[in-house]
Amino acid sequence: MPSNACHPLAPHKKLRRPDWYVSSLMLERSLDAILRRVRLDRHHDIPYLAGYSQDGKTIYIDRHLPKTFSFGGKEVAVDRYLILHEIVEKSLIDEAALHYLHAHQIATRAEEAAVRADGILWSAYDRFMQRYVKTIGSEQLKRVPADLDLKPYRDEHDRQLLVDMAVAEKNAGVPDHTSLAAIRGMVSVKKSRPLATTVRLARTAAAQPVRPKPRTAAVPKASGRVGRRRRSAR
Repeated sequence: MPSNACHPLAPHKKLRRPDWYVSSLMLERSLDAILRRVRLDRHHDIPYLAGYSQDGKTIYIDRHLPKTFSFGGKEVAVDRYLILHEIVEKSLIDEAALHYLHAHQIATRAEEAAVRADGILWSAYDRFMQRYVKTIGSEQLKRVPADLDLKPYRDEHDRQLLVDMAVAEKNAGVPDHTSLAAIRGMVSVKKSRPLATTVRLARTAAAQPVRPKPRTAAVPKASGRVGRRRRSAR
């Protein structure tokens, strides 16, 4: 099916019931419509596996997450379900001003419905996702998109994660362990500090080059006489 069709993945067949009824086929066509309206980026490190840009036009999926998982003797593509989740979540946060956790719960139910509509066990799909949530969550952030929407992480009050993301985003490269530790020290994450201030300080600190410690000059060997420290004149 051509990619410019109204629904390139969902089957082109006539519905047996009115299109306003609950229908797996209509859900598939709706998901196709969403996929045609957003851009997918799989080249960055994304905490929580997936996220979205501030304008909602780009969906980010972590570069380490496999594109498929095995179920029932076949490979199942997972991007479309994650994209649906992120679009629903972003829409509810922006348009209905919902808290991240509330929007996430509704988005997860939409994701589950799409998975089940394709004849896939939700338990198998969720087990696959949870395994990579744990694996990816333990990795060092190296590539974070500059326009990634940080609201989910702010609502979760994950201050240290926000600092690490700001560092990786500003450096746009690989901060070594020394510089990352130094930047954390500069920011000194405090619970009493507003999250926006924490992120701003992290970005400012990341922009400053971390200077290596100066080498200490060699101390000459003692000559055997112990000198007395001279007192400063008063």
